Amino acid sequence: MIRRALPLVLLGLVATASAVAGWGVGGKLGKQPAPTAARAAQDGALVQHAIASLAPQRPGHPDLYVLGFAGDGSEPVFRNEVLFLRDLASRRMDAAGRVLVLSNQPDEPPRSPVPRASVKNLQAALAGIGATLDPAEDLLLLYLTTHGTEDHELLLRRPGAEDAFMDAAQVRYALDAAGIRHRVIAISACYSGGLVDELRGRDTLLLTAARSDRTSFGCGNDSVATFFGRAWLVDGLNATLDFHEAFEMASAAITAREAAEELTPSLPQATSGDRIDRRLAAWRAGFTPGPALAYPHAEPEDIDYSSAEGDGDPEVVEELDAAPAAGMDAVLVDRLIDYRQPRRGDAAHGQANSREKR
Repeated sequence: MIRRALPLVLLGLVATASAVAGWGVGGKLGKQPAPTAARAAQDGALVQHAIASLAPQRPGHPDLYVLGFAGDGSEPVFRNEVLFLRDLASRRMDAAGRVLVLSNQPDEPPRSPVPRASVKNLQAALAGIGATLDPAEDLLLLYLTTHGTEDHELLLRRPGAEDAFMDAAQVRYALDAAGIRHRVIAISACYSGGLVDELRGRDTLLLTAARSDRTSFGCGNDSVATFFGRAWLVDGLNATLDFHEAFEMASAAITAREAAEELTPSLPQATSGDRIDRRLAAWRAGFTPGPALAYPHAEPEDIDYSSAEGDGDPEVVEELDAAPAAGMDAVLVDRLIDYRQPRRGDAAHGQANSREKR
């Protein structure tokens, strides 16, 4: 049985995720074969080294700890975002030394190895952060970016390994077990609104790239940032460190961009507990933000979506429509990829994907 065709994902806990081709099927919560003993030992050492390197909590000073999680390693867009988050948090958000990154994209020199984005490593990283921070005054920003399914699970894909999935219950369990009270979770993924009910709480701000029944956009090998990642993580947090305000700016920008490209609205969602705003205000009051940080990856085309209305800016639409005539396989701004995704338990898992241009 095959589900309907899906467009690609948006930019990520804040997280980005869309549907993908050829997903393997494990158990209810996703199952991944163990890596080789040498790889498992190396990966475990990387996680423990990163945890041991965390800067200590400063008594009387609300500290922000950050964890970026790039679940799909087959497309660079997700790793791009978490590495940018690492730099942005360190230079602008008073979190230098308090950032961990997990990514499933294989490491290539001169990049330093990064621990895999797995459920096990998520649990270990959160446990390490939880043991370092003061749960009464410190906060966590968890940014999840990957593909998402209609069953509201997040894809964990590392080239050469069987695909796995992670659901909201696993994320909630890891956060609760770590004893982390004050949480900002941003998820850039398709259908990410479906994770909200499990993750909500009085001390939690939840931001998702899409409603529970909507796809988000911006993945693919020709993309450098998901729509959500670009609008919230890059543009929003460079403009303000009020996560709510950044989300409102991002939501408006995404709505305009989707209108310009005649895409079905993703409808980003925000859910805030009644106690988290006070803690966020205390954190912002404790430091002077660093300067804005340029995104190091150039967009295929530089188009301003801020003024798009209705069916979109005519000049933008004309430029996009003319793309194939210019020899482009599809619109490079954000190519839509038609992925056919199997239901869990179906016998057939591998499907070819096709390109669809708007």
